[in-house]
Parts: sequence; structure tokens; C-alpha cells
Amino acid sequence: MAYLPGEGAMTNINLIVKTHFNNVTKNGKSQFLDAMVDHRDPRGPSQSNLHLISLKQERDGKTYYNNGAGYSMDQFEKIKAAAGPNVEPVTNKDGEPIGAAFAVKASVMPAKDGLIINTNKEIGQSDFKMEPNTLNDQFGSMKAAKRARQAEKTAETQQAQTAQPEAIPAPAAPVAEPEPSIG
Repeated sequence: MAYLPGEGAMTNINLIVKTHFNNVTKNGKSQFLDAMVDHRDPRGPSQSNLHLISLKQERDGKTYYNNGAGYSMDQFEKIKAAAGPNVEPVTNKDGEPIGAAFAVKASVMPAKDGLIINTNKEIGQSDFKMEPNTLNDQFGSMKAAKRARQAEKTAETQQAQTAQPEAIPAPAAPVAEPEPSIG
């Protein structure tokens, strides 16, 4: 989940909001959205997980992450309208459109499972343009941050191991010779 520490960190964030066409609830009243801090936002580059929500789930012995949060259709329409033309299709491996990704600038707020877009505050167009490679760059940024963090941990571990002094064997305790008895 995205980490946004400090005063004002949850306001005016450039976000990428991704959805699939089939992410509508059965009753048609809600749409699930995967909102992420845009990797080009100053709060994004060093983060290995830019998703506002990231729930670990187990299914069929495999681990999955659910990054979606439900928004009412009115909230979804407000987010879509704010993005304006700043949208790119989400495609499957065959290049067929299966969803859309929008770039907006909004504030977020804490929710039960992470953070959500605060649709009660102003939502506008992102400072950054959605382009065909934006989503790939987004995931590439997260992978690069994860690799950098792992390399940093490895370097710290190696440094800690080399910084420890070698054990010097303690001198042998003098063996006490029995005093001769006079008798």
C-alpha cells in the first residue's frame, strides 16, 4: 500500500485510476477501482507499492493481491469526468480493450482497508498525461523501487557482517600447580 507520511501528504496527489469493464457489482451500483499514486508524482518514485489499497488473499494455494476499492457509480463518474481526455485503454494480451486508466489529481483519505479517493473534495486533471506506456512505466517504477530496497538491505547486511570484529581467543587460564605438601 502507498505510504504517505506527513502533514498534507494526502492532498493534491497525482493518481492513476484503473478499472476493468467487468468490475461493476452485480446490482450495478458500484465500480471497483484500482487507484495508485502516479510514479511521476514526487511521492511515488521510491515506493515499491503505489496502490492505495493492497489486500493479500490466498486462493488455490497461491497468493494474490486485491487492489480494488468499491466506489459508487456517482463517484466513479466524478473521477472519470475529472480526468477528461486524460485516459488510456487497459488492454489484454491480445490488445483488446478490457478497461480504462484515468489520470486525476485528488486528495485521499483513510478507509477500512487502506486509502480511498476523497470524492467530497475537488478532483481535477493530473499534472501528468496518460500515455500508452504509462501503466507499464508505473509497474516498472514499483519493481525498480523494490529491487533498490532489496539491494540496500543486502548491502546493510554485508556491511554489518564485515563490521563485526573477529573473535580473539581468550588466553588460557593459568593452570594452578598443587603446592608441595610438607609433612
